[in-house]
Amino acid sequence: MDIHTGEVYGKKTSSNKLAMYNVLKVSKTSITLQNIDNPLSLFETTIQKLAILGYVRISQTPYINLNKSGAKKRQAARKPTRCPLTLDFLEDRADSERPAPILPDLFTQAAL
Repeated sequence: MDIHTGEVYGKKTSSNKLAMYNVLKVSKTSITLQNIDNPLSLFETTIQKLAILGYVRISQTPYINLNKSGAKKRQAARKPTRCPLTLDFLEDRADSERPAPILPDLFTQAAL
C-alpha cells in the first residue's frame, strides 16, 4: 500500500457514517492522520494497521477547509502548495470541496 501526504482516507464508523481523514505526515514507521470534521483530532498509526482496520483511500488530492477556525498561527503553518479553489478535473472537485462519500456503497456490497 503506497500512502502519500495529502491523500484522504475514509472508514465506516459504528453508526454507519463515514469518517474522513487527511494524511498529514508519512514516515517509515508511522502515518499521521487528521479528522476532516475535527481538525484538532490527530492520531498516528502504521500502514499495516491502516489496511487491517478497513481504511480506504477516497481521494488522492487533499481537502483544504477554507472556513476560518482556531488560531491564526495554526492556519499559517499549513499553507497549501496549490490553490484550493482550482478544479482538479481527474478528481472532479477542487481541494476546497469535500470529497464525495462513496464508501457506504462499497461496504454494503462487501457485506453481501
